[in-house]
Amino acid sequence: MGLGREEEIETRGPPAFRPGTKVRATRYVKNDGTFAGRDVGDILVRKGDEGYIRDVGMFLQRYYIYAVEFIDRGIVVGMRRRELISLDDLPKEGHGR
Repeated sequence: MGLGREEEIETRGPPAFRPGTKVRATRYVKNDGTFAGRDVGDILVRKGDEGYIRDVGMFLQRYYIYAVEFIDRGIVVGMRRRELISLDDLPKEGHGR
């Protein structure tokens, strides 16, 4: 009997996104102190910002971290799967499924 819910280990499967995938942020992301040159608490990414996956890494061998380049903001931010949605998988306008 566990004391808490068991978290899924994402790295048991393939990454959700590949480099080059166009994505949209589903949440605001604030600087937790790991983004150099910006104050703690500064908003780095706004919900709805669009960017491209540049690289895929791991954190604690449990989670994939996606380096997302937000061209309009001129930054690259590490984000989790739950903070992103792929825009490459959406149906094209006028080509409904």
